[in-house]
Amino acid sequence: MVFGFGKKSAVEGRVVPTATNGSEQDSLGDEKHAISYDHDAKTSGIDVGRTTELSEVEANREVKFLRKLHRWDPNLPSEDRDALEGEHDAAVDNEIINLIENDSPYPEVRAAVRNYDEEMPTSTIRAWTIGMLMVTLGSGMNMLFSMRAPSIIITSFVAQLVAYPLGLGWDLVMPKKTFRTFGYSWSLNPSPFNMKEHTLITVMANVTFGSGAAYSTDTIIAQKGFYKTDFGWGFELLLTIGTQMIGYGYAGLLRKYLVWPASMIWPTNFVNTSLFYALHDHSKTDPAKANGWSIGRYRFFLYVFLGSFVCVNNILGWIFQALSYFAFATWIAPNNVIVNQLFGYQSGLGLIPITFDWTQITGYTLSPLMFPFHGIMNSLIGVVLFFMITSIGLHYSNTWYAQYLPISDSNSYDNTGSRYNVSRILTPDYQLDVAAYEAYSPLFLSTTFSLAYGLSFAAIMALVTHTILYHGQEIWARTKLSLGEEPDVHTKMMQKYKEVPAWWYAVSFLAVLGIALASVLAYPTHLTWWAFFISLAISLVFSVPIGMIQAITNIQLGLNVITEFIIGYMQPGRPVAMMLFKTYGYITMTQGLAFAQDLKLGHYMKIPPRIMFSGQIIATVWSCFVQIAVLNWAFGAIEDICDQNNKQHFSCPGGRVFFNASVIWGLIGPARIFSAGQIYNSLLYFFLAGALGPPIFYFLARAFPKSNLRYVNVPLIFGGAGQIPPATTINYTTWAAVGFAFNKVIKNKYRGWWSHYNYITSAGLDTGLAICTIVIFLTLQLTNQEPPSWWGNNVITSTLEANFAAVRETIPEGQTFGPSKW
Repeated sequence: MVFGFGKKSAVEGRVVPTATNGSEQDSLGDEKHAISYDHDAKTSGIDVGRTTELSEVEANREVKFLRKLHRWDPNLPSEDRDALEGEHDAAVDNEIINLIENDSPYPEVRAAVRNYDEEMPTSTIRAWTIGMLMVTLGSGMNMLFSMRAPSIIITSFVAQLVAYPLGLGWDLVMPKKTFRTFGYSWSLNPSPFNMKEHTLITVMANVTFGSGAAYSTDTIIAQKGFYKTDFGWGFELLLTIGTQMIGYGYAGLLRKYLVWPASMIWPTNFVNTSLFYALHDHSKTDPAKANGWSIGRYRFFLYVFLGSFVCVNNILGWIFQALSYFAFATWIAPNNVIVNQLFGYQSGLGLIPITFDWTQITGYTLSPLMFPFHGIMNSLIGVVLFFMITSIGLHYSNTWYAQYLPISDSNSYDNTGSRYNVSRILTPDYQLDVAAYEAYSPLFLSTTFSLAYGLSFAAIMALVTHTILYHGQEIWARTKLSLGEEPDVHTKMMQKYKEVPAWWYAVSFLAVLGIALASVLAYPTHLTWWAFFISLAISLVFSVPIGMIQAITNIQLGLNVITEFIIGYMQPGRPVAMMLFKTYGYITMTQGLAFAQDLKLGHYMKIPPRIMFSGQIIATVWSCFVQIAVLNWAFGAIEDICDQNNKQHFSCPGGRVFFNASVIWGLIGPARIFSAGQIYNSLLYFFLAGALGPPIFYFLARAFPKSNLRYVNVPLIFGGAGQIPPATTINYTTWAAVGFAFNKVIKNKYRGWWSHYNYITSAGLDTGLAICTIVIFLTLQLTNQEPPSWWGNNVITSTLEANFAAVRETIPEGQTFGPSKW
């Protein structure tokens, strides 16, 4: 085996591998996981390739422990799992241990992550300068663009791509001279721009603007632009720093569950790692290892990038938009309500799974090339079962007065079929006017929107029972493991670097906790201190279950609905409190998992943990100041900002959605929507369905251990399609079809090609789309240019569903539908 044995573990007397020095091989491109390896001389911390035999007792004990960790691991290849579960002698046990601990047992990791480390500088002046520049520009631009309709998000893929020529340019311009200051040697150009510097820059970008503007800014915009209240810069900075950074403490606590284990693969990172290797390694590919293909990954990436940028996205995004919204049935019958409801792409179900636009495939779910096939299939089962079959049954049986409403959209309606006018139920000080509410209308939702709330309830409950049954034993085992006892080659290589002490995370958590508490109690937010701590407890409790599912399947289940539900019952009539409770209860978890994902990226790229910690903390704090500065500048400089008819289109779409949600959940409240006697009371039964689902499939999987039932993930079936609405089934069915083609067919039939090019294909398509979107936005949309007016663009806007008018029954003037009392 690769490790010398002899150190006793505290966990069931395990014998734990200890690191030795030696050489390693590059695992990228392995067509099959092999026991024997070719050796390339690399700077590493351990020896990959040699084997050390364990005694029969020790080997058996180690295999039993690995069996416990990987029993329900859906990413472990079936042949490896079968080997773990069988009974055999010490020689076979040693071979199994070598197989799993020499290199990653996961083909996805072997395809995208090298199993050796190279010595190169990371925390350089160049990396910090370029990184902070990207943070400043990316955070500022995302903040400004988020207030405009249509909005745009500059992703970390853009930063990763742009940082590369900046790093190379720095090499050419900056002197290589070494300086000495106060006894320390430093240089502006210590070595050629390398992957570790590039990784640090990308992580700084990812934690600050990779998902858009800070979530808290929607709360601030809702206050300033719609509630017309302004608590000042102090509140805005405290809220933004608190919500963006309190998750760091969670990330430190979650490392042993979500970062160090080999089974927590975090598939999104594979696109980043593959792009790093492609940009920094221009060598050709060995045809014998790639099914005959010899083109280098760098050249292959450039071809895919240019094709995505020039051919696909310019045509589909601007010139011929019908190829994107390819609902040809609605073109044939643009005024047929049923056809539009079933096949429409915007307010219909989208039952025609055809699109030629990468934006439609990835817009709500990210690239399907980075999702494990089992995650795709569980999500697809949920789409078919609930959003195709169940929603059709509910809608055409007129459940929830569906005949008067669209079948699928994310708007709320009144009892005339018009958009719900929240201004009619507000007092001048933005409280609920109960008399006005009772005289106006209850709230109505489209069929898929109503169903989405029920599925959110089910997913949360399923998550609890799923985690207990499928991961409870693993979580307990890892609680007693130390870093050095993790049976993972990458974790062991990271032991050469000083780990971040737990007290660093504890101190940062307590400091930010004080900041967050100040944002709640020092201003008239109406959120009590105990409700604030409940929101943090919710995010902490669900971080491990949701994080494990995301790390394994690449799909994150949300807490936004359940936090709105809880605060609506707990403190009704307090819209600002609702927004803050939701932000701290939901985003704290999301940010913590984002930090954990980036820690895993640094883990794969062998970035020293203390440098990662510094980069994440400093970049996040700075981005908070940048975003609040840009937000306040916009409110002072842009006339009529947040007005629906703003001449420059700065209508604050995100803040408007947040405002409406605060009225619905904070003022009307869930009691008037879901409690006994209310229209949507039946959706509460989904809590029970969610709790019972995992035990049923768990015991079936135990009864039939060789069947595919072991891959059933009930939380994903309920919550994997959480973007519907506003997404439609077309976004998920085409996503699943592409994922099936690459991660099932090509992966199984052409493993060599898949290992070398799958994630690079995704990187090329994603970055080409991102750069093209930015170019179109800056050159055409920002200058108020219109797409060419011809059939290929006009046909998609002339249908009922495109105008949200595909309703089976309309209400005559002066009449209403629904209950007589509410």
